Amino acid sequence: MKILIENARIVDRNSPHHGAIRDILIEDGRIISIGEKLASGVQADKVLRQPGLHVSPGWVDVFAHFGDPGYEYKETLESGAAAAAAGGYTDVFVLPNTKPVVDSKSQVEYIRRAAAALPVRIWPLGSVTRGLEGKDLAEMYDMRNSGAIAFSDGTNPVQSAGLLLKGLQYVKAFDGVIVQVPDDKTVGASGLMNEGIISTRLGLPGKPMMAEELMVARDIELVRYTGSKLHITGVSSPRSLEYIRAAKAAGLQVSCSVTPHHLFFTDADLTNYDTNLKVYPPLRDAAAGQTLKKAVQEGLVDAIASHHLPQEFDSKIVEFEYAKPGMSSLETVYPALRTALPELSPEQTVDLLSYRPRQLFGLEQPGISEGQTATLTIFDPAGTTQLETGTTRSRSKNNPFIGRSLKGRVIGIFNNNALHLNQSGL
Repeated sequence: MKILIENARIVDRNSPHHGAIRDILIEDGRIISIGEKLASGVQADKVLRQPGLHVSPGWVDVFAHFGDPGYEYKETLESGAAAAAAGGYTDVFVLPNTKPVVDSKSQVEYIRRAAAALPVRIWPLGSVTRGLEGKDLAEMYDMRNSGAIAFSDGTNPVQSAGLLLKGLQYVKAFDGVIVQVPDDKTVGASGLMNEGIISTRLGLPGKPMMAEELMVARDIELVRYTGSKLHITGVSSPRSLEYIRAAKAAGLQVSCSVTPHHLFFTDADLTNYDTNLKVYPPLRDAAAGQTLKKAVQEGLVDAIASHHLPQEFDSKIVEFEYAKPGMSSLETVYPALRTALPELSPEQTVDLLSYRPRQLFGLEQPGISEGQTATLTIFDPAGTTQLETGTTRSRSKNNPFIGRSLKGRVIGIFNNNALHLNQSGL
């Protein structure tokens, strides 16, 4: 089957066509020609033609929860993959916080097999500790050999410094990466939102940024001692960013990601007790949000992570105190980022969503050049997105961006020898 993408601006720093507007001809999953006015000499089965097309190597999300196995009522591999494809992703790392936990090679192999025919490549994150209990190390070597892309206890970050030290030493043997959400759960254990003026005004117990900062500082010291690789995701504190900047300057293998909702919203948006904005880590104040944005622009932040943590209806349509944290976010990462940081260039955006995540976790870098396998994200920075409850692909509808008009639009992906277009991209 032949697919022709016409007049698309190519955003790929490794391509000889980077920055140029070209036609791209794909046949049987491979790019066979890139040039101008290819339509005159080609009979394509499908032609994608519309103003503003941009094409980049496929995007990667490093932190998403698909619920399967055990929590399919929140999200399944199929619905999660559909949401990811609609959001422009060709690759997604999924959390081990399932039932049973992904802490053995059999669970890694289950996810790999179950996801083999999906439009998006699903990469399991193996757990660091057995059963996510934070007591004993899991079978990380076996999981790595079975296809685990990296290791994390997901929403239950490793609390024991001694155990994480052993984990970092263990994965160093095969150049593995540990992913941590920075949260000392003994600090502000009952916190429902960011500790500050807004939490006081709303009468809600707060979670101080210190809980994050303590964990970031501790984990960086463990990396300094072991020489291992650590990715800190969901960073939300300015002081955490200072620690990470210093660690990078010292040559430590520390990287970080932020979420689009921490760039877009602040704790002031919780004044109406919107449970869709009860997230983990919590939304911070406006000053912290501005610092995060600056860190993204400067390149200190390595990636944008969706933190797609969907919840079913009954976990959100309750009093704020009892609502479970998390939101469905994969479909709106790009337009939320584009709206929050309109000054980001397409090149910077693709670095955050594709190039750097692939580099950090050792994924193949797909190129946009003749002869390469086509792994592409197709988007329009000048377009607009308005997600509605009836059009979202996620099984969960707790996306706070539903009904909002956002800048930027994902048109679709080409992955696994198939073109997947959003309705607006037909």
